[in-house]
Amino acid sequence: MNQVRIAIDGQALDVPAGISVAAAIAQLRLPFRRSVGGQPRTAFCGMGVCFECRVRIDGIAQQRACMVPVREGMQVLTDG
Repeated sequence: MNQVRIAIDGQALDVPAGISVAAAIAQLRLPFRRSVGGQPRTAFCGMGVCFECRVRIDGIAQQRACMVPVREGMQVLTDG
């Protein structure tokens, strides 16, 4: 299986090509963001409905990680 290298919060990670950003973040067991009250949040629905997995991808905020496939060189920032 082909691998791509992405960076999540500055940490390089090799992942299978074609998986979602959410799946890649889950491999690192990181929260995706924090609630207003400071609680860690993570992907819930996995199909873009709940918006719990929002991250910054290549400088664009509020991207639903479960809806975006990884690509070589992608830079992901969580709010976790």
